Amino acid sequence: MTLRKTPLHDLHQRLGATLVDFAGWRMPVRYPAGIIAEHIAVRTNAGLFDISHMGRLAFAGPDARSFLRHVLTNDAGRLKLGQAHYTLMADEAGRALDDAFLYRTKAEEYILVVNAANTEKDLKHIETAAAGFRNVRIRNITGELAILALSGPLARRIVEGLLEDAGALPARSNRLTRLTVGGIDVVVATTGYTGEPNSFEIFLATADAQAAWQMLIEAGASPCGLGARDTLRLEAGLPLFGHEYGRAPDGSFIPVLANRAATHAVDLSCGRTGFIGRSALIAQRDAAAGREQPRQLIQPLAVMGRSAGRTGDRVLSLKGRAVGWVTSGTVVPYEGNRTRTPLHRKEAPLRAAALALVDADVGPLDRVVIESRRRRLDAWVVPFHLRREGTRTRAVVYRMNKKLGGADALYCEY
Repeated sequence: MTLRKTPLHDLHQRLGATLVDFAGWRMPVRYPAGIIAEHIAVRTNAGLFDISHMGRLAFAGPDARSFLRHVLTNDAGRLKLGQAHYTLMADEAGRALDDAFLYRTKAEEYILVVNAANTEKDLKHIETAAAGFRNVRIRNITGELAILALSGPLARRIVEGLLEDAGALPARSNRLTRLTVGGIDVVVATTGYTGEPNSFEIFLATADAQAAWQMLIEAGASPCGLGARDTLRLEAGLPLFGHEYGRAPDGSFIPVLANRAATHAVDLSCGRTGFIGRSALIAQRDAAAGREQPRQLIQPLAVMGRSAGRTGDRVLSLKGRAVGWVTSGTVVPYEGNRTRTPLHRKEAPLRAAALALVDADVGPLDRVVIESRRRRLDAWVVPFHLRREGTRTRAVVYRMNKKLGGADALYCEY
């Protein structure tokens, strides 16, 4: 199979990126500085990602709004011009087909950004669902637009330094505006996937992608690949389709509402009727509330040691009862002393972090065990791995005092 290439492919090669097959695209997983340095660059300065592999589906016409209200779990009718929100596509059984971001770019025009691996599947589902809507035009515009993601404490300053018109960056999250940045016409959205308060996704013509990338790098951003994008989103507790959405390791479907993020993506209010999967999602919500069925939640785990386990590893209670599975796990760097930015692995403090689908009665600060490749890893269910502090973030590092037992054995450092 011939891999697709983003408009920045040749530039990634010149920068020495390690390129891999990702969802049918040839994408940079890391640059010479390495994933750890890229992760820390985002948390302390600003990192730049090429996310032009993501699917872009455009909707236009008088029926676009009503159709999107029908096919997506969040209410597109609430979006005003220049707004965006997180949403899902579900089937009639209430199972997640994909998670996505919807942007309202004009009065009757929207762009839906979906996961690269699901683009064709999503498009088929959407086209089938559109059969009863005559006045909506649906196009796959993935090849027409590039998307760059810029995140980190200095991201806003970098973009503002390149503005050439009277426009201003949106002050709130989930907003978008048309601007001229360094002579290039762009749409800048205050959305992102790293947990950083200062995050921007920049939509622009493919022909302008390389010039925009080089301009942002020269202004102070560090090039970052998919490896750091994954460690950053995991540290922030953000779900990834195929891990926190989709099928669980036992083959069952992970309940949509097991993800805290889904509470922002699913609108089950009384006035919100008629969207695909609504009845099943209401039943899922009500059954969980009434404890008519075992409930599971995606929870962060702090893992003691230098291994976080792998996707599919079993999670056990201290008494040996199976309580869930690891959905994502990795070793995550953190910045340590904020006056010094480590550039090499040996200089960067590390911690093991995971997300897991576990029984709801396993609560925060409960101690668990991960079975991973014939090893037993000590872990704790924790509230978060990352805290926001104004326009910055701070890593939360958990330690275990081996001299103590029970809940008192865990303490954290900010």
